[in-house]
Amino acid sequence: MKNKQKYFTQGSFALLFFVILGYTVKFYPAYLTALDGDFQIWLRGELPDALNSFYRLVTLLGNTPIILAYTALIAAFFYYVRKWRAEGILMLGNILIMGVASTVLKMVYNRERPSLEYLIEDPIGASFPSWHAASTMIVALSLCIIMNQRVKTSQLSKRLLQALVILLAATVGVSRLYIGVHYPSDVLAGWLLAIAIASITYPFYDQKRFEWRFQSKQR
Repeated sequence: MKNKQKYFTQGSFALLFFVILGYTVKFYPAYLTALDGDFQIWLRGELPDALNSFYRLVTLLGNTPIILAYTALIAAFFYYVRKWRAEGILMLGNILIMGVASTVLKMVYNRERPSLEYLIEDPIGASFPSWHAASTMIVALSLCIIMNQRVKTSQLSKRLLQALVILLAATVGVSRLYIGVHYPSDVLAGWLLAIAIASITYPFYDQKRFEWRFQSKQR
């Protein structure tokens, strides 16, 4: 496909920034004080009840059983109903790749969670990178790729819809900061991981999509 190297380069840069951030988290955490300390304290403020309820609700979108359930449903709809087989595999494949990568990286970095008051039950597992941030962003990016190729509407409408999906994923990431279970660098790392995976898998997906359409294996 055209521009394959462009996406590999984009993914490589995202991984590079992830590694740099992870190295800093592991060995020089003091350098992140302004981001991981001051910014989070400013964001939480005095914890107004309305925002507490909002972020408790939004963060559920990234809970493992919930995100796996709705991602599987979307993938099944694409694969079986619309006959968009490559798109269905992209959705499910990206979330599974992200899940394995995030789990392994959590064990590698083994970062303790912030010593703040949590607004939910104590979370399980290490802090870096944020599963919620990575999982919701990889789903959003996968949907944006599919929208770009499949949604038949004006360019403005398509871009607004894509922006809405990205904004929702970003809000889930911010919710993890607000409820106190992640540092900002954890969330940033989750987003970088999602960008890297989406960029690197895209050329393979697009090639298979072209081949299968040419072979009448999908619409």
